[in-house]
Amino acid sequence: MAAARVMAATATTNATSCLLLKRTFSLNQKPHFSGFCFNGKRQVSLSSSKRSLFTCTALHKPDVLIKEEGQPETLDYRVFFLDNSGKKVSPWHDIPLHLGDGVFNFVVEIPKETNAKMEVATDEYFTPIKQDTKKGKLRYYPYNINWNYGLLPQTWEDPSFANNEVEGAFGDNDPVDVVEIGERRGKIGEILKVKPLAALAMIDEGELDWKIVAISLDDPRASLVNDDDDVEKHFPGTLTAIRDWFRDYKIPDGKPANKFGLGNKAASKDYALKVITETNESWAKLVKRSIASAGELSLL
Repeated sequence: MAAARVMAATATTNATSCLLLKRTFSLNQKPHFSGFCFNGKRQVSLSSSKRSLFTCTALHKPDVLIKEEGQPETLDYRVFFLDNSGKKVSPWHDIPLHLGDGVFNFVVEIPKETNAKMEVATDEYFTPIKQDTKKGKLRYYPYNINWNYGLLPQTWEDPSFANNEVEGAFGDNDPVDVVEIGERRGKIGEILKVKPLAALAMIDEGELDWKIVAISLDDPRASLVNDDDDVEKHFPGTLTAIRDWFRDYKIPDGKPANKFGLGNKAASKDYALKVITETNESWAKLVKRSIASAGELSLL
């Protein structure tokens, strides 16, 4: 029988947000919204013409529980997310993205100084975290990753959209990746509050795979860094190191190096926020099923 362990994740929000709701509300307040959350099905409206961050969560309490099923480093291992009633929720679809004041939720998939290639299973119900596979074998990076790595919930890189600013590359059909540069090693499934600092436009086999560089608000140096220039000042060489790590990690397997757009350099914080907004809008269209690219993606 598969082993199961339950632990608490970091608090994500003290308010409840409905899908496409433009502001949060407390549980005893009647909300006004352009869409609504769901029990089993998600319904949305995109009636507003203004560009803004869309948020959805079915979580009514600030805690999320993490349930591990199976043994780590096996094909059956899964990390599920539960609300406080014990119901499964999706770390991709149900954890709110935007927390206000330029702060976002970040879900840790791969803790720093580890090399098991963990990822949200976007094609499985409730999108648990699992170890990636290739030809039936578990995947590992050739060396440890030096930062916490994971995703921004409620974002999606649309594979039908060609980004003219990045060599016309199409999205990679995944949530947006985050590289969190703080000093503490996170845990698989942990939810951290982060602020974006820069963006790298990685092109992986022709697909655009954004890397948002961010820092946890809990990090001792978080107050010192607010943009890419601050990263260079207080974390010298880090942006170059991140680019080079993701450029080269496939080379030991005999594959070519990845490329980067935008002049092979990190883009600014403002550009990173633009990427987050655009990919959040793409996600909103995805869950509304107004886009033909969903394929086998799980929207639960």
